[in-house]
Amino acid sequence: MADTPAARPVRPISIVRHPIYSMLLPVPVVCFIGVLLTDLAYVNSEGNLVWLDFSGWLLFAGLAFGVVAAIVLLIDTIRSPAIRTSAGWPHLLFFYAALLIELFSMFVHQRDGWTAVAGLGLTLSMVGGALIMIAAWLHRPALEVVP
Repeated sequence: MADTPAARPVRPISIVRHPIYSMLLPVPVVCFIGVLLTDLAYVNSEGNLVWLDFSGWLLFAGLAFGVVAAIVLLIDTIRSPAIRTSAGWPHLLFFYAALLIELFSMFVHQRDGWTAVAGLGLTLSMVGGALIMIAAWLHRPALEVVP
């Protein structure tokens, strides 16, 4: 008896059996944690603007890869019931919340000098860094591996 299409497990979008989302997720995680570190370096460097530039570049790279990862994650979540488990939805929500916070942080970081980081910019970096770390911790690559 052949498997019916509804009974077969759905694999996530992958390249050579490696899930694309699992390959993309580390980039925004590292970039958003890097933004927090460069913001702290800026505050402690008495206003050295190179740290502000680093934060902007890391925000852009993290958001660019994060948007691609978010699209792949959404498609995988819609296609696969295995991903829509108790850990799947919180991961999706925390990841999307981190992207939204970091997008707002990018707009704040476009301001000039000290006002871009001190206060709201640093707070958004901390919140975004915490959210992305929670999302990464909730990510379960074992759910994505389907033979």
